[in-house]
Amino acid sequence: MKIIRHAGNWAVLAIEQVFNKIFGNPLNPFYHLGSLTFYFFWIVLVSGIYVFIFFETNLAGAYASVEYMTVQQWWLAGLMRSLHRYASDAAIITIFLHMFREFCRDRYRGVRWFSWFTGVPTLWIVVMLGISGYWLVWDMLAQYVAITTAELIDWIPMLPGSMVFNFLEGNITDRFFTLMAFLHLLGLPVGLVFLLWTHVSRISQIDFYPPRPLAWGSLVALTILSLLKPAISHSPAQLNQSPTVLHLDWFYLNIYPLVDLVGPGWAWGIASGTTLLLLILPWLPPRGEKPRAEVNLEHCSGCGQCAQDCPYGAITMQRRSDGRTFEFESRMEDSLCTSCGICTGSCASSNPFRVSKGVLKSGIEMPWYGAEELRTRTREKLSALSGAARIIVYGCENGLDFRVLDTLGVAILMVPCSGMLPPSLLDFALKKGAAGVVVAGCREGDCFHRFGNRWVNARLRGERKPHLFAGTERERITVFWGGKAESHELLERVRSFRDELEKREGFPHA
Repeated sequence: MKIIRHAGNWAVLAIEQVFNKIFGNPLNPFYHLGSLTFYFFWIVLVSGIYVFIFFETNLAGAYASVEYMTVQQWWLAGLMRSLHRYASDAAIITIFLHMFREFCRDRYRGVRWFSWFTGVPTLWIVVMLGISGYWLVWDMLAQYVAITTAELIDWIPMLPGSMVFNFLEGNITDRFFTLMAFLHLLGLPVGLVFLLWTHVSRISQIDFYPPRPLAWGSLVALTILSLLKPAISHSPAQLNQSPTVLHLDWFYLNIYPLVDLVGPGWAWGIASGTTLLLLILPWLPPRGEKPRAEVNLEHCSGCGQCAQDCPYGAITMQRRSDGRTFEFESRMEDSLCTSCGICTGSCASSNPFRVSKGVLKSGIEMPWYGAEELRTRTREKLSALSGAARIIVYGCENGLDFRVLDTLGVAILMVPCSGMLPPSLLDFALKKGAAGVVVAGCREGDCFHRFGNRWVNARLRGERKPHLFAGTERERITVFWGGKAESHELLERVRSFRDELEKREGFPHA
């Protein structure tokens, strides 16, 4: 499994690098797959509501009403029908890309199992929505879908096994058709909303809407596709005839040719086996977890910045329990913590200048890598350097390959996430003899822990607490965000940064 993940991750990073050059990091579609899926669902909803205005939910009028929209009102209702179709397909594409990407980045195991686990039934609901939508058109494709679906349902041992006779004998009624319309228009959408809410319930600060240029670009692309290749129906359903030519939507209807090929039993087996594999994937094998962050109340002022910065909602604020004058205190939910350390970078108590002697404790930190470890390791790394322009690189362990810097003679201090670094630590490194500080980690917009590089940028710009000290020489601090494919670009950045420092008058000397 590890080999598959690494190979897939290499491919994903390579593709994303190309998209970064085309769109730029902020608008790379691969960094917004979740929000794009929500956006496509909105397009499906709005277009579906308009189509429903003209749609007749009965056997006699369904096909005719769809044809009216497609032919007579092609300029709006027909366009809406095509948008409904293509946005649904686009949602399936982004869902599968999202799943594959999370798998390759190893962001589906451990604490993150819940989002993956709840995403699997969500996918089933989306597929059933698509299938029921094709059913409602009631053309020859819908007839094929309906009869094959009936065969699948009749195969289930616990059911009476008579559904298919409704179609073979032509006994399907308006009431049955209305039931399908109810499932597509209300029953399944309600289930989808509930599952989507459950899917994201353990994630904080969710982006439900992609960046505006990406949203408009996606809408324009779908509209152009709808105009150039509008969605059309097959001939009307005729239960006394078998369809001869079918144009399948392989995103939603891929199981039906499988039923024809191997039968409903094997089709159920393959679908169930695939679903079971996806459900248990987070435990094949389980991810080794590090100890969670701990709250140190004697050093917690209850400011709430850690709760605001936590990417997974693992920190909440509650009334003070230790009798101190502060109103609130941080509270940890271990089952949600990914041990990223971002909370340490958020805490004002992580300031390495706060305690000159003794052990530095932060208000919240991981027991295996806290504020004191950051300060101590920074000192050790700097003391081991020689030469004039001494540089320390704080590297995220989930991003670049920092071995490329071995030839430069710089100090490298690895952290679980770049967001773990309090800005005061960078100033501390400069005060202790570093000529320059480099903060490097995951690609911008693609932090392994969601917000690490975003918070670093905001803190250094003074837009988010804790801020960089006013007197800090900002020109002696640089950041670099990239994936493993950009490791050699990191090498060039650090080399040029060192050259700049050596040319600067008054840089620290060993």
